[in-house]
Amino acid sequence: MTTATPATPQKAQYGPKPYVHPYFGGFVLGIVLFLAMFLTGNGLGSSGATSRIDAAIVDAISPSHVDNNPYLLKMAGGDKNPLDDWIVPVFFGALLGGFSSGLFNRRLKFETTKGPNISVRTRWLVAFLGGVIFLYGARLARGCTSGQALTGGTTLSAGSWLIMFSIFGGAYALAYFVRKLWN
Repeated sequence: MTTATPATPQKAQYGPKPYVHPYFGGFVLGIVLFLAMFLTGNGLGSSGATSRIDAAIVDAISPSHVDNNPYLLKMAGGDKNPLDDWIVPVFFGALLGGFSSGLFNRRLKFETTKGPNISVRTRWLVAFLGGVIFLYGARLARGCTSGQALTGGTTLSAGSWLIMFSIFGGAYALAYFVRKLWN
């Protein structure tokens, strides 16, 4: 005679859901990129949105500075609204989509991923500085990795391919010097 054991909830039921298969994810991303280009005439990217958000903040604080700065004047001079551009909703949509995905798939949590040889404060400082440098470089390159790799890559832009090889090459070169922070 055997006794029935009560059903126990599976751990997977409460833990994070598995990630989508990378080939399927790439296929869906390709469809999204195609639809973005087909429906709007624009690809994907986000670094332009951060420039426009910055221009809106500067315009709210010091409109005369915007009117005297050629870079900002293109986005916010006079009665132009710097937030009135296709890339701003794409930027906020990506933020909202990433947050929603983490929430629905039970991966949303606040944590600092770091190696044992680096403090949390240093990790945040290095991440912030890296982000600032990367965003500055994205503006110099006329697009971020999304804009360059996805949009520029699909249009076979030689400059986009060169930028992406440079980004990956630079990352591999830098990894040699910062690897001790992660081991």
